[in-house]
Amino acid sequence: MFEDTIIAISTPPGYGGLGVVRLSGQDALRIAQSFFRPRSSQKTIPPRRPVLGKIYHPQEKCFFEEALLTYFPAPKTYTREDVVEISCHGSPLLLEEIVRLGIVAGARLARPGEFTLRAYLNGRLDILQAEAVLDLIKASSLQQARISFQQLEGSLSKTFRAVRQELIELISLLETNIEFPEEEVKITPTHIEKVLVSLINHLQSLIQSYALGKTFTEGLRLAIIGRANVGKSTLFNALCGEERAIVTHLPGTTRDYLEERILIKNSVFRVVDTAGLSNASHPAEKEGIKRSQERAQKAEGLLLVIDSSEKLTEEDRRLLHLFREKPKLIILNKIDRPVKTSPQDIQEEIPDSEIVSISALQGTNLTQLKERIHEIFVPQQDFGQEVILHQRQKVLLEQIKEGLERTRLLLKENQSEELLAEEIRQVFPAINELLGEVRTEEILENIFNQFCIGK
Repeated sequence: MFEDTIIAISTPPGYGGLGVVRLSGQDALRIAQSFFRPRSSQKTIPPRRPVLGKIYHPQEKCFFEEALLTYFPAPKTYTREDVVEISCHGSPLLLEEIVRLGIVAGARLARPGEFTLRAYLNGRLDILQAEAVLDLIKASSLQQARISFQQLEGSLSKTFRAVRQELIELISLLETNIEFPEEEVKITPTHIEKVLVSLINHLQSLIQSYALGKTFTEGLRLAIIGRANVGKSTLFNALCGEERAIVTHLPGTTRDYLEERILIKNSVFRVVDTAGLSNASHPAEKEGIKRSQERAQKAEGLLLVIDSSEKLTEEDRRLLHLFREKPKLIILNKIDRPVKTSPQDIQEEIPDSEIVSISALQGTNLTQLKERIHEIFVPQQDFGQEVILHQRQKVLLEQIKEGLERTRLLLKENQSEELLAEEIRQVFPAINELLGEVRTEEILENIFNQFCIGK
């Protein structure tokens, strides 16, 4: 239990019909009662029942707001400390004044994510559940919210604890063989192999799910590329649903890149409009082309635009072959004009190409384009399994998997059971860090600094 009491506004900044100020700590109720006066004559505040009252200004000696106060006694609270929530009108001035009165009475302004940090440090949540709180707040789709809520409920924690328990049982069997070799019941290499393979496959499935998880959180970066004046910026604007990029009939209008987040079904994409990849004379255009090539190489996928109203050029062919191995969707644009390059022409150049014909200017086949983008770039979804949403989790899972693969290699080399058990023990620090049972300041700061103040 922390000795100090924290206070913060828990509702978003700005004006609204309702605002909430939250306190947490052993003096939460005493501090709140220093400026809250119940309308009734009751002297005590009942737990978990909203009490109507007024906010009193001790210095000005006047009331200035009506509010509801709800007191939640420890330990059955979000932070496992005494918590008080004061609901009033959503005026920034009123909310900030209530916070100031709380600070004068002895509270401290909460740091970003400190309420959730206290919940974690007090054992109310583990680190995976704390990350899920942030994911739920920042959810950009209903599917991400569903996954985050399940993880807040502890689904991911149970999965990782089950992996740890299997490893504990495996070590126990190995050590039984080491300590009591005369016992008839012995663990066989076949059984060890079976357990290791099952765990490795399970971990690999979780690691691969990060590609899907990324589409819910950060978004997959898709670079729109093509030679100059094929309609890349028009397509970018059409996907964004607004005029974000400048469009003219002159080639080379885009000299730097623009990036916007768009939502297609349940997945987020970070679409990048790039400069035309062709010969340039102006220094600014040359730099734009250089940056475009860098963005194209770093992107998870490409939208390669070709002008269907012109015959396939050598520059088009060069780009098709340059990015042949990159995941991409080829877009034949400008079908509102007489078509001179067909999907068959592209297939002759690059067989088995994924192609969509559209008019970005007219919006023709734009819905079909979005569906194809989702089908091609979003990993296959199996919502029967957990989905990893954070790179921190993926990296630690990779470390655990590598440790088990080393153990399996030692088993194939007929190494001793002592060596196998020791190799398995090496993965436990990563498992404990994954669950937040190994606490490092760097990890905590990185996670909780992403929270807003008041959560």
